[in-house]
Amino acid sequence: MQTEINKVELRNLLVEDYKQLKNSMIKAYSEIDGAYWAEEEIENLLDIFPEGQLVILVDNKVVGAALSLIVDYKKAVSNHTYQKITGNYTFSTHDLNGEVLYGIDVFIDPEFRGIRLGRRLYDARKELCEQLNLKSIIFAGRIPRYTEHAETTTPKDYIEKVKLKEIYDPVLSFQLSNDFHVIKIMKNYLEGDVMSQEYAVLLEWNNIYYEKSPKLINARKSVIRLGLVQWQMRPLANLEALFEQSEFFIDVVSGYGSDFCLFPELFIAPLMADYNHLNEADAIREISHFTEPIRKKFQEFAIAYNINIITGSMPYTEDGNLYNVGFLCKRDGTSEMYTKIHITPNEVQYWGMKGGSQIRTFDTDCGKIGIMICYDVEFPELSRLMADEGMEILFVPFLTDTQNAYMRVKLCAQARAIENECYVAIAGCVGNLPRVNNMDIQYAQAAVFTPSDFAFPSNGIKAEATPNTEMTLIADVDLDMLKKLHEMGSVRILKDRRKDLYQIKKLK
Repeated sequence: MQTEINKVELRNLLVEDYKQLKNSMIKAYSEIDGAYWAEEEIENLLDIFPEGQLVILVDNKVVGAALSLIVDYKKAVSNHTYQKITGNYTFSTHDLNGEVLYGIDVFIDPEFRGIRLGRRLYDARKELCEQLNLKSIIFAGRIPRYTEHAETTTPKDYIEKVKLKEIYDPVLSFQLSNDFHVIKIMKNYLEGDVMSQEYAVLLEWNNIYYEKSPKLINARKSVIRLGLVQWQMRPLANLEALFEQSEFFIDVVSGYGSDFCLFPELFIAPLMADYNHLNEADAIREISHFTEPIRKKFQEFAIAYNINIITGSMPYTEDGNLYNVGFLCKRDGTSEMYTKIHITPNEVQYWGMKGGSQIRTFDTDCGKIGIMICYDVEFPELSRLMADEGMEILFVPFLTDTQNAYMRVKLCAQARAIENECYVAIAGCVGNLPRVNNMDIQYAQAAVFTPSDFAFPSNGIKAEATPNTEMTLIADVDLDMLKKLHEMGSVRILKDRRKDLYQIKKLK
C-alpha cells in the first residue's frame, strides 16, 4: 500500500478509465496470463449495463473494480462455465427481466489491498442489488489456494476447512465473511485457472428487501447510524498505544455499520503524562506536535473502515497561537478541520488557548453536519447559523470534569436539537488521569438528542450511554423525519421566526 492516501472515490466505470483498469487488473491477476478485458469488451459492457460497473479510485487512479450483469435466476444457479454465463464474453446473457445481479469480476490492485477497499466494492454491489430490487447477488468465486491442498483434500472438504478457518483462502474466506453462502461447487469453470484447478464455488447473498420499491444507485440515505465513543482516560505508553485503542473503537462501531464515529474533546490528553514536569501551558503545546500524525492516521482509519470519523479535539499551534481543533476525516479520504470558537476561562488561564474565527458546516455523504467543541454548544447563535445552512446533525465532542459541568453541555445540546429541529450527538471522556495536571477527573454520558414532537421520543433523547463507563453508543437517526417536522410539526421553530424583528448573521 502506498504511504499516504489523500482521496478515495467509489463511482461507476467510464470508458476513459480503461487504461488504468487494465493495468490494475493485470497486477491483480498476475498468476493468469492475459487475464484482462479488452477495451471493446468493456465498451460493450458499459453500453448494456453501465450502472452495474463500479470502480474504486485512490487519488484519481483506478485501483479496483466490480463488474456485473443481470441474469435469470435459473441460469445463475445451474451448472455453467464463466464463458457460458458471459455469453462467450459478449454479455448477451444480460437480462433486464432477470432476478440476479451476477458478479463477473471483482479485483483490487495488490498495492492497495489490506485497507478494505474490496469490502467497500461489495457493500456498493449489495446496495445496487437492493436498489434494483433484485433477489440476490450470485457469482462463482475462485479458490486460489486449493492447488496447495488438492492432493489430500477434495473441493468439498476444502470449503469446509475454510469455513472452520482451518485454511485461509484469500477469495473464499473474504466472501464468507461478507455474508455469502455456498450453493455448490462448479467444475471446469474458468479455463486456465491453475491455482483453483478450474474449480469455483458458486456463492449467493440474499437481498432481504426483495420486492420493495427500487431506488436509484447512490441515492441519499435517510437513516444514518451514529457511533459515539465514551473514552476512558488511561495512561498511554506512546502514540501507537493511542492508535491501537482508537482503532479498537473504530472497528467496533464500523462493524455495526455506523456512518459516523465521534470521539471526545482532548481524548489524547494522556500523552501529556510524559511532560508533566513542565507547566500546563508548555505540556499541552508539546502534545500539539502529535496532532498532524493523528490526523493522518485517522484519515487512514476512515478509509480502511469505510466510516466518517470526527476526531474529537486536540491542541494545535499556528503562528505561535494555541487552538483547540479537530478533524472530520471522511471515508472518501479527505479531511477538514474545525476549531473551538469559545474558550473557557480554565483553558485561557492554564493553557493560554485562543478561539477560532470560522463558523461553518460540512458536506458529507450522509448530509450536511455541524461540529462544535464542548463550550461552543452553550452559545445558541452558532448552531442557529449552521441550521440556516442546512445542518441536519450536530456533533459535540466534549470534556467535563464534574456533573454540573456535564449538565450544562447536556441541557444546552438538547435545547439546540429542539430549537434547530436537528439531531445532536455528544460524546465525552470518563475516569481520571492522575499524572496529568489540570486533567484530573472526568464525567460524561454520551447521548443522541432529537427534536421534541410526536415522531420523536417524548423526552427528546434517542439514546444514552451508561454514565462514567467506557463504552460505545450506537443510534440510528432518520433525516426524512426532520423534513416532515419542518413542514408538518406541532410547532415549526425555524419557519416561525420573526425575521422582521430579529436576525442572526455572520460577521466574517
